[in-house]
Amino acid sequence: MDPRLHRRSEAEKGPSELIVEWLNEASISIAEDIKITNICKVQELLLNKEPHLLECYLNDILQFSVDRSSEVRKTITGFIEESGIKYPEVIPRTVQILLRLASDETSVVAKRALRASGRILRAALKWIASATVVTTDMELAWTQLSALKVQIINMIDSDNDGIRTQAVKFLEGVILIQTYPDPDSPKKPDDFSLEDIPLTLKIARRRKLEEEANHVMDLLIKFHGSPHVSSVNLMTCMGSLALIAKMRPQFMSNVIQALQRLQHDLPPTLSDSQVTSVQKQLKLTLLGLMKHPASIEYASTIAKQLAQLGAKEQEIIKAYPKPEDVRRMKKRQQEMAATAAKRVKVEVIIDEAEAATVPAPKLPDLIELSESFIAERLSVEIATDLVMDSMAWVPDTMTTIFQREYQPTATTDINIQRQTIAKLLATQIKQTKAKKNKRDKEEDAVMEDLIKNPTISVAEAKRERKREKDREKEKEAKASLEAHEKSLAKARNRMKALKLVEVTKPLPKEIKERMLLMAVNRILLSEKTAVFGGVATVRSKILTTLAATFNPYIKEAVLRYITDDMRNRLDLALGWLYEEYALLQGFQRRTTLCTKPQEAPHQAYNFLLCTLVSAIDLIQGKDRDALLSRLYLEAPLITEDAVEALKMVSSDETRGLAPLQLLKEMVVRRPTKQLVFLNVLLCHTGHENNTIREAAIQLVCQLYSRAELSKLIEEYAVLYLGFLRLHNPPEIVFGQDRGRPQIESLWTESTTRACLGLYLALLSEHQDLIHELARVYTSMGADVKRIVLRLVEGPVRSLGMGSPQLLALVENCPKGSETLVTRIIHILTEKSAPSAELVARVRELYQTRVSDVRFLIPVLNGLTKKEVIAALPKLIKLNPIVVKEVFNRLLGTHNNDSGVPHTLPITPAELLIALHSIDPSKAELKTVIKATSLCFAEKQAYTQETVAVVMQHLMEMTPLPTLLMRTVIQSLALYPRLSGFVMNILQRLILKQVWKQPKVWEGFVKCCERTQPQSFAVILQLPPAQLAEALRMANNLRAPLLAHVEAFAENQKAHIPQSIMDVIQGKVPCDMLDEFDIAPRGDYSNDQKPDTMEIDLSEPAPPGLD
Repeated sequence: MDPRLHRRSEAEKGPSELIVEWLNEASISIAEDIKITNICKVQELLLNKEPHLLECYLNDILQFSVDRSSEVRKTITGFIEESGIKYPEVIPRTVQILLRLASDETSVVAKRALRASGRILRAALKWIASATVVTTDMELAWTQLSALKVQIINMIDSDNDGIRTQAVKFLEGVILIQTYPDPDSPKKPDDFSLEDIPLTLKIARRRKLEEEANHVMDLLIKFHGSPHVSSVNLMTCMGSLALIAKMRPQFMSNVIQALQRLQHDLPPTLSDSQVTSVQKQLKLTLLGLMKHPASIEYASTIAKQLAQLGAKEQEIIKAYPKPEDVRRMKKRQQEMAATAAKRVKVEVIIDEAEAATVPAPKLPDLIELSESFIAERLSVEIATDLVMDSMAWVPDTMTTIFQREYQPTATTDINIQRQTIAKLLATQIKQTKAKKNKRDKEEDAVMEDLIKNPTISVAEAKRERKREKDREKEKEAKASLEAHEKSLAKARNRMKALKLVEVTKPLPKEIKERMLLMAVNRILLSEKTAVFGGVATVRSKILTTLAATFNPYIKEAVLRYITDDMRNRLDLALGWLYEEYALLQGFQRRTTLCTKPQEAPHQAYNFLLCTLVSAIDLIQGKDRDALLSRLYLEAPLITEDAVEALKMVSSDETRGLAPLQLLKEMVVRRPTKQLVFLNVLLCHTGHENNTIREAAIQLVCQLYSRAELSKLIEEYAVLYLGFLRLHNPPEIVFGQDRGRPQIESLWTESTTRACLGLYLALLSEHQDLIHELARVYTSMGADVKRIVLRLVEGPVRSLGMGSPQLLALVENCPKGSETLVTRIIHILTEKSAPSAELVARVRELYQTRVSDVRFLIPVLNGLTKKEVIAALPKLIKLNPIVVKEVFNRLLGTHNNDSGVPHTLPITPAELLIALHSIDPSKAELKTVIKATSLCFAEKQAYTQETVAVVMQHLMEMTPLPTLLMRTVIQSLALYPRLSGFVMNILQRLILKQVWKQPKVWEGFVKCCERTQPQSFAVILQLPPAQLAEALRMANNLRAPLLAHVEAFAENQKAHIPQSIMDVIQGKVPCDMLDEFDIAPRGDYSNDQKPDTMEIDLSEPAPPGLD
């Protein structure tokens, strides 16, 4: 394809189409460069041009993190890094993949992941610190990042040099992020440190982060001093430590000590060239540290180390701190000490000449002459003699001072070692000489005393000299004290007490109030200044004290300031609330005589709390619920008005479920107000709104597991259940907070649910309550009972038929609650077979106490065939819908969700046969006809074979069942292929002289009439008299029958008796007797007709009822 055409086609596509095309191409391509190119295109489009599509395609891109190509995985690591920095909200979804990539088997990918981890950690902390509310995604991200930190800390012991290097750099970043910066160093715009993390952030406390950073610093120093560290890792770690010391001066001492130990204890695994490189790097590092202002107090120590490393004097002098820097540092230390001690400032004129001038720092006195003299003459023999002579003064055990201060020489160069020893010896010689000079001066003074006064002894002269020294010291101390007292006296003389009364006059009240208000407004507007100056806490304390103790204008100004930005000023509001609470408890800053009656502490506290609740309620957005929760959970006291306000908020369906969850938290966390908040939550269990009601019920059920609350909740549920006994719903279930502002006089489903909802929810936790429902049910009205029967389905189903309490209820059914028990049994068996225990209890109840056959319907499949057949006459008399349900259960077409097939007590054929065998005295024929019609409607159960079995069995019965021929006709209409079987039945009926049973005979004739011409062969087998009667009963049979016979051949006609032919041809009249009338005598009056069947018009009418 022409590249230009390809570019045009891409230009015509939208961003989503391009991304999908690139991702698909990368997925199916096996070329590494194509995959990387497409991923880079997608990254550029998502992160820089179309960021709104990042959420949609993020998972598709991250799937490449498991690609076989290491370069592709490395590219994905870069995408994770850039997306996390630019859009930190995706970090919870990417950090888990970064955790896996950090332990990738390919070192290139692992090192890239370690580099990305440092930047991701920084971005995540900035994201969490800047959020007003910590979300679950933030908590998840921080948990995963903590795991990532632990993993990378362990990777510092990796076998790969490069991975260890990247791990060291990551730990360097952790220390810099999780520690406080140097207050004297300027802060860059992109800097982030521990001071940027809010104190209120719970998932990442400053103290814990700082402790973790200190622990990481210890690990880094330990790694720096490891005897098996490589030269590359050692120099990397050295650079990291130097950077940390420069940016975090509090670690300067630890770093310098670590570098000192390294100088004297280099790893033995290093080669000579590596030792030289490390020493050179160490020298450069120490020179860099010496230039830093924080290392001024360690300058002499660093200078000695540099001298031992062979640094030139010019280099040391150039890097050594200047005198003004030292003076500035000491002055700053003095100022900090003075501020910390909070000393009272006294004007004392200090003479400039008396100011202690800081002497210019001197380089370490190396005693060049003695040192060079010793170094030139220090041979092996002299060194041996020195050691042997000194052995007499060496103690048996090594002293602690020697252990602490001795540092072995790291270098192996003989000249450097000789120089070091010469330096030590020269220093000792100088110290010895100074001591000797001092002792000589003292002895000369004693000799002078002896010369002047020869009568005294040497000991007396020494004592006298000592007393003179003590007197001189005492005079100097006294002179110093007198000079100090004089300076204080001069300062007191110059300080004159200022009396404001003498120079001012009282201001009018209005001006004072206005000035006070102006001062408060200035304090309110100085929020940023106070934060930058580090006095935000002091400012907050001043504002809360003023608001709690001064006039209403101040309160109004502070309150307006807080409500303008509740998200960021809730801390100030809580501080004010605690101030009001302190006044409420009697910790007053003013006398009660100055307090106006309308400013009573309780009223002020209550007004402030309710005003804050109302202000939070006006906020739009997700922060509203978090602020409300924090206010209620952190307030020292919850007043009744505040409880009522929360009750109204939680009954507002537009507020969602957060206020209800807050109510539950208040029940748990406010023991003194536990019952109050529990009552509010219980009230919502009867709310009109279904969402609020169900949520409240769920929360109450969670509280029900607490032992101290279960009894109260249970009593409340039983109390409201008892309201269902009343003729009218109680007024307590109505009201604005219940969602029913208008009082109703009749029970409705809503009011019934209000009284029954919590009770039914507790049934699964406390099954004993089912007996209370049965007792109350007996006193309910009819409408309430119908609603209750509909509502109990869910709770009863959750209990299951194995519940001992349900079985006990069935066994001890209270009088009047039969319909409830029946409904319960029906629910339990609706989708599963009844258990043996349930069947036994229902059978016993039916046989001993309750004769209503409806009790047996739910457990029919658990009864024996004999019991089912015995109950059939009563069952088919019930409502047609109920009868259909009965047959569904018996025929196995009932719901069975248990998945376990169960044995039916009676087969479909046996059921239909039993219906034909019902005694007419127990059930009317019309009722039996309806029942058989319901059976035939179940074609799944009554197949062609089943129907044939039924007809065969009925035909063999003596006497023949009355509804035999109706069943035969219905079977033939349902399954026409049974016509041959029906003809066989008709022939056998002739042998059984069917005409002797008039109703069956009438059905026989009708069946022959409907099955012509197949039935002509059967009709010709009838005796002449019966044939004549059949033709008289069915006139439309004669002509087709005659035509059928005329079509016979002559030899066939010869087999037909002449009497039969005469009957067919109508030659012989046949008188019929009245006893052939099918209709039963005396059943109906002359003007009455039997009821027609309620069946399909296509089905035949029963014999004698057409």
